[in-house]
Amino acid sequence: MIVTRRAMGLGGGLFAVALHGAARAQEAYPGTRPVTVVAPFAAGGSTDFVARLIAQELGARLGGSFVVDNRAGASGTVGAGTVARAKPDGFTLLMAPNSTFAMAPFLMSNLGYDAERAFAPISLLATNGMFVCVKSGFAAKTLPALVAQAKAAPGRISYGSGGVGVSNHLAVEIFAAATGIDLLHVPYRGGAPAMQALLAGEVQLSFVDTVTALPYLQSGELRALAVTTAQRAAQAPEVPTIAESGVPGYRASTDFALFAPAGTPEPILKALSDAAVAAMRSPQVRERLAPLAIDPVGGSRAEFAGYLAEESAKWGAIIKARNIRLD
Repeated sequence: MIVTRRAMGLGGGLFAVALHGAARAQEAYPGTRPVTVVAPFAAGGSTDFVARLIAQELGARLGGSFVVDNRAGASGTVGAGTVARAKPDGFTLLMAPNSTFAMAPFLMSNLGYDAERAFAPISLLATNGMFVCVKSGFAAKTLPALVAQAKAAPGRISYGSGGVGVSNHLAVEIFAAATGIDLLHVPYRGGAPAMQALLAGEVQLSFVDTVTALPYLQSGELRALAVTTAQRAAQAPEVPTIAESGVPGYRASTDFALFAPAGTPEPILKALSDAAVAAMRSPQVRERLAPLAIDPVGGSRAEFAGYLAEESAKWGAIIKARNIRLD
């Protein structure tokens, strides 16, 4: 068999291409290709902050570029839908609060994606509690006193929220159901208008994110009757939990989690999870989150299934019982 120089050159070129392709295939994730982290709410809020924080940390730990893309709308389901339809290759991720992944599926009849099967969880990143806030001159000085006052005048005490179906609406609904009281819901278009309504006396009560409430608690304009988390807030340790105040087992918070599209290769999911857990458990991240009263979690993928089942059952039950809908 005669092999020409031309054939030898061609064969060598093909061999080089094959080697190059193999090297690229074995290149550590994410390599030089940027990863998009979709934050399904507008820039400037707590979801956006946590998304940018985890994007920065993942980039530093995995040696790549992670870029946040804000895609707001429909309780975060617009952005979530974008990720659900993305190629499952690890280059499009979702950083969403539980109002998107554990509440919206029960509030909306047509998400445009299967919430149970569309995503692969990576990590429960962080949690942010709420204070049960009233104006400083409000008659009830404790949560049991508020419950007694509400029972004496059903439907007379009003509470403000950032809108129908958001965390601080549903958290009050669970509290009202657990204590057997009837409160008047006044929804606003966002947390800021709801806070202004409370300060102006348009409503008597509101469950307010800890970071938003703290300055008003410190100034004395508002008083916290309780906190919604399982443990007391480090920033206001004198404020009891709702569970301590006569509602055993009560817990409600805004939780942030990281997801990839279902079908993303297991080695990529593991790399992302390991990096996310290490980041959220690091002292520097804890220090950055402390001023916002956001508590880092850094939960593993194995732990996420139990958490999601519990969250979905809790929020789904109250949404169905109270017939709360967004569409």
